[in-house]
Amino acid sequence: PAAAVTAAATPAVVAPASATPAPAAPAAPVSTGELRTSPLARKIGREHGIDLHTIAGTGPQGRITRTDVDTAIVAQEAAASASTAPVGPVAAPAPALAAVSADSVSVPVSRIRAVTARRLTESQAVPHFFLTSVVDVARLVAFRAEVNESLAALGTKVSLNDLFVRASAVALRAHPEVNASWGDGVILRHNHVNVGVAVATDDGLLVPVVADADQKSLAAIATETRALAGLARTGGLSLAQMSGGTFTISNLGMFGIDSFTAVLNPPEAGILAIGAASDVPAVRDGVLVSVPTVKITLTVDHRVLDGAVAAAFLRDLTQLLEEPLRIVL
Repeated sequence: PAAAVTAAATPAVVAPASATPAPAAPAAPVSTGELRTSPLARKIGREHGIDLHTIAGTGPQGRITRTDVDTAIVAQEAAASASTAPVGPVAAPAPALAAVSADSVSVPVSRIRAVTARRLTESQAVPHFFLTSVVDVARLVAFRAEVNESLAALGTKVSLNDLFVRASAVALRAHPEVNASWGDGVILRHNHVNVGVAVATDDGLLVPVVADADQKSLAAIATETRALAGLARTGGLSLAQMSGGTFTISNLGMFGIDSFTAVLNPPEAGILAIGAASDVPAVRDGVLVSVPTVKITLTVDHRVLDGAVAAAFLRDLTQLLEEPLRIVL
């Protein structure tokens, strides 16, 4: 199974913006009054030098959770990696390798990868299940071509992954019970639909978030995901750009992977794994034809959602993708 957490599996490859913004300077600590946080979150914050006053908690009543602290650690590490990167074409030196035996070496890990490893381990304790649907993407592919033709004058190009982001956001808006998370013995249904898009970087895996994706146009989503992917790969993502996700998309289709199951990105209740498009035979109007299809697999936190509720969401998402005009309504 492919992994996807705060730093998750690779999304569709998009070209970075022609001018990538410089990494933002670390924010100065700002006191926000009394802290609402768990002892574990405070402990992890102290160990990594994180000022909890600079973190906006996503737990009940603004409580700072361990996930919030982990996200801050990842942002700090990404910013540190960017600030120490060499200027110009000179390649950064490879990490020092320590010999463990004649057959292996020890490879140091970044803080991003360490946080990923810890959260992946924690996610295995979440009771979860998987649902898979096969999507006929013939109309989706044609729709994308029409959209890109109309946006050509603006220099904007929509990817299939952008269409999945927008469709997922629309489906989440119609199914608020899925746009939820588990927290401190309660289910939190979120008022904003914030879709995370998994991006691979040299230091580890990151999930920048498209906030209020259900309120944004396809062109806006395409522009934002391209910019976020570029910032992720150059270490320029801010803490705010990686916080507040309510659902995650992980796409390995560009690697030719037919289907896979993604690991939950806690505390989110669901993550969607997208495979590659492949042609399959089908009978249409009595004629055998070739139909492009994509397998999508939803991983679900069973504490938050039951099978029937998750199945209804995936059914409606599949219908949206097969009738793409509904995505922009």
